[in-house]
Amino acid sequence: MQSTDLTLQLPERMQLPIPTPDAELEIHREELLSWHVDAETERVRFLSLIVGDCDAVRETAVDLDVVHRFELMPIDRDTFYAYAVMDVRAADETLLGAFDEPGLVLVPPIVYTGRETVHVTVLGESDALSGLINRFPEDIGVEVERVSAHQQTAETLAGRLTARQFEAMETAREAGYYDIPRTASLSEVATALGCSESAASTLLRTVESELVDAALNY
Repeated sequence: MQSTDLTLQLPERMQLPIPTPDAELEIHREELLSWHVDAETERVRFLSLIVGDCDAVRETAVDLDVVHRFELMPIDRDTFYAYAVMDVRAADETLLGAFDEPGLVLVPPIVYTGRETVHVTVLGESDALSGLINRFPEDIGVEVERVSAHQQTAETLAGRLTARQFEAMETAREAGYYDIPRTASLSEVATALGCSESAASTLLRTVESELVDAALNY
């Protein structure tokens, strides 16, 4: 058995019809942990782990016509579970249909790092995996991050990092702090974050430590 990590860029028709701009919604990461599609009601029940603004997510979800039930269970100030029951849209069926092939298994969590960006791991037989890319609709962008023997264990990154740490990591990456060679200084990252260099350094070193531990399964 092999597995592959894919990054999908969803077209607008496949994104949730959320009127709130991403910058105001403040979701840094959503990990879809479990889901079940009820064929009789044509609804999907799912559980997610989210890093972001709990109140903003709640206010947005209750305004969506496709959502029939929505509950939030806080873990800490920035991290919470979300349970939802919502309609299965035609776009959802199209996306999930690409994985509905004998010999393929989606490995949770499915990770959303933006309204349009989805990261998935798929486990399967070599023949089934080799034909997966061709089953996606043409307007979905697909980037293959890895193909190898499946030796990974599931680990939720959202449970390791706070929203402020996610913000620091995203800000540093966008500024070029992690480019090779580096194109942004710690001082520039600190300015963008609105904090001291010492605070920025602590945030980034904590993020890096957690990422290393996650990679090594600690």
